[in-house]
Amino acid sequence: MTHLWVRAEQRPNEERVGLTPEGAAALIAAGIKVTVEQSSVRAILIDGYRAAGCAIAPENAWPQAPADAIIFGLKELPEDGMPLTHRHIMFGHAFKGQPAGQVLLKRFKAGGGTLYDLQYLVDENGRRVAAFGYWAGYAGAAVAIKCWAAQQKGALAGPVSKYAGKAALLADLTADLPAAKRPRAIIIGALGRVGTGAADLCGAMGLEVTKWDIAETASGGPFPEILAHEIFLNCILARPGCPVFVPASAIADTARKLTVIGDIACDPTSDFSPIKVYNRTTEWAEPALRVADNPVLDVTAIDNLPSLLPVESSIDYAAQLLPTLAQLGAIDTGVWARAKMEYLAHVAKV
Repeated sequence: MTHLWVRAEQRPNEERVGLTPEGAAALIAAGIKVTVEQSSVRAILIDGYRAAGCAIAPENAWPQAPADAIIFGLKELPEDGMPLTHRHIMFGHAFKGQPAGQVLLKRFKAGGGTLYDLQYLVDENGRRVAAFGYWAGYAGAAVAIKCWAAQQKGALAGPVSKYAGKAALLADLTADLPAAKRPRAIIIGALGRVGTGAADLCGAMGLEVTKWDIAETASGGPFPEILAHEIFLNCILARPGCPVFVPASAIADTARKLTVIGDIACDPTSDFSPIKVYNRTTEWAEPALRVADNPVLDVTAIDNLPSLLPVESSIDYAAQLLPTLAQLGAIDTGVWARAKMEYLAHVAKV
């Protein structure tokens, strides 16, 4: 019997989950055994999983899970160097040359496990079967606006924290923003899931928005229009051949209007990053990284943005992913086989 083991998230500020109790009940009805770890932080309570018929395991017990269990989580595993023997479903961030990703791949290679990276679960046309993109864009735009609002007060944006829902987020932003002043924003990747979420948030807050996608960036740059907006929201994944949107020279450009970069795609350590003015992610406690003072330029690049709205983003993502999880009994075919091939191609280079 296929056995899916839903682990507790161990990263700070991570309350999302990729399977709801309703989804778990559907998998159990389809003949898949589901174990769910207890969690002190998960946004969806354990009682619903118990009522759905899941086996309940102690928090962080996944290393002792049966050898044939498929471990399912979202974000990083503890960086303890332990060889990884199981099959894992998670966001590995390991296939674009990221230093931490190379360490992760070495752990899989040492233990003989397999990484099924959620970012690389794709259909026959190469389209991802599930993504948090909309809520990443929505929350990422909100944090960028908070950074701009703080600048208007001569400050650096302070800590961010989760919201009960988007209504609470919008109310908080409204309180932050000057009553009669709004920044202009430019979104690249505006036609995708991430860009749509960012545009919806900006629209809800009354911002003037310029929407760019493939056609507007096909020239390869440079793109002075980006520097003419107060906020730039990057909503495309870094890939080979991606043009540079913000070059390192932008830091010293005294004519630039741009004061906030929201790198929602958030891949600064990739060789293909299109934003060359920073090299590390930011955190909830310090969401803004100041990279220039005259004129000011702050970058926000939080890599678990949907966690600001953990319930809404979990329900949305879990619904998208459920049909693919239901195919775990045929893990050597289709979506899962493509993901494994991607893993094997990269682990072979380690």
